[in-house]
Amino acid sequence: MDDSATTNSNRSSIKRSSSTSPSLQIPAPKRRVVLGELTNLPIQDSDRKKPKRNWVKRKSNMMKKEEEEVHETEIVSSSVDQSKSECSSSIYQHLHSLEMEANKRPSPSYMGRVQNDISPKMRGILVDWLVEVAEEYKLVTDTLYLTVSYLDRYLSSYAVSRSKLQLLGVSCMIVASKYEEICPPHVEDFCYITDNTYIVEEVLEMERDVVKFLNSDTGPPTTKNFLRLFTKAAQDNYNSAGVFEYLSCYLSELSLLDYSCVQFLPSIVAASAIFLSRFTIQPDVHPWSLALQSYSGYGPSDLRMCVLAIHDLQLNRKPSSLRAIREKYTRPKNKSVAKLSSPLEIPGAYFEAIYP
Repeated sequence: MDDSATTNSNRSSIKRSSSTSPSLQIPAPKRRVVLGELTNLPIQDSDRKKPKRNWVKRKSNMMKKEEEEVHETEIVSSSVDQSKSECSSSIYQHLHSLEMEANKRPSPSYMGRVQNDISPKMRGILVDWLVEVAEEYKLVTDTLYLTVSYLDRYLSSYAVSRSKLQLLGVSCMIVASKYEEICPPHVEDFCYITDNTYIVEEVLEMERDVVKFLNSDTGPPTTKNFLRLFTKAAQDNYNSAGVFEYLSCYLSELSLLDYSCVQFLPSIVAASAIFLSRFTIQPDVHPWSLALQSYSGYGPSDLRMCVLAIHDLQLNRKPSSLRAIREKYTRPKNKSVAKLSSPLEIPGAYFEAIYP
């Protein structure tokens, strides 16, 4: 099978069956449940002429990922080598102070306080689909995190109908991709991947609304930023460093699906993902340490609620049809970390205070 056929096949899995119901549908790759007015976006349209894509974008994004990984390593390694406390007082403390600013945080109660036509389930459906879109267009993970940040912040201030929720989602991703990507996809690409549910003018208008709302505050700290800072310090004693990194990323991304995780600071989510990754890999070893406590500023008890919430997502305790992140991290290139099993319970002693 040639590359173009493979690409068409991949897109079919994202855009399929958008016309099967006028009500909101769960956008999913292969099989999802209808929910209301969010159109289904799997791609299956061999007769439709696709917008021309500059395939250099993919190479550019891959190069950016490689540069990003080197940059991450340089930042974290140098900081750790010099002093964990020094890093904590500079990069980490700066990011932490930014994430505490009210204008950079979504309201944890916006579903009940602001929204009257959408639900946490619909939000999860949208985020799951956005994960697929990010994968399809080879977007860096930072773009996905920023997209969800913009989405939650916008929904914290403005009521949005279910028929416009997907439009808001793609518009947030357009803004995020312009901030993060070297060669962001064109607006026509985003219209296409929604099965042309929205025309270019509608997307551009919503994009303008999002930019106006953000008021130039387009770069808030995200969980990904903190995960970079925590990962190196946390994996020093691990032989399976690659698995640990991918598992931490997987668990962090799972939190994006769950509206209840909006209440947690990005740094809390990142630290909790590190905690749970260590526990999954070595359940008989305490997943936190004095070094991590000093590095992050969080003790085990500070992470308890978030760790348990992500652990429930990892175990799929509330069975969900949202599979994009699990499928993404089942692939060999991501070390198949979604297949790793975690003990059903985390010992309460692991959340008790630790002392020198």
